[in-house]
Amino acid sequence: MVSVTQQGDDILFTVQGLHKVWAFKSSLTIPRAHIAGARQDVALARDLEGGYRALGTAVPWLIKAGTFYFNYGLKPAFVDVVHPAQTVVIDLHDEEYQQLIIEVEDPAAVLALLGA
Repeated sequence: MVSVTQQGDDILFTVQGLHKVWAFKSSLTIPRAHIAGARQDVALARDLEGGYRALGTAVPWLIKAGTFYFNYGLKPAFVDVVHPAQTVVIDLHDEEYQQLIIEVEDPAAVLALLGA
């Protein structure tokens, strides 16, 4: 799970608990201006079985966490999903990652924070 907070003009995405170990990352700081959009996409979160793991953990039907390359782009996506129903997809530009596909405690609150 990932917590999302605002720090000035940046959004801080903090990976929680053991997910830090599984994702090989503890946090990401993204300027708000680099966020192209955000949405809740349960179907995408359930269909993460494709793609290539660059660095992270993938246990089918249990967890997918870390850096993954999917068929829809050349840039990687950062993924941390256990429960697809709580997943938010954040599209980025001018960043290392093309997307963040993350499980959050309250998707509606995160979408409100991001202005989606």
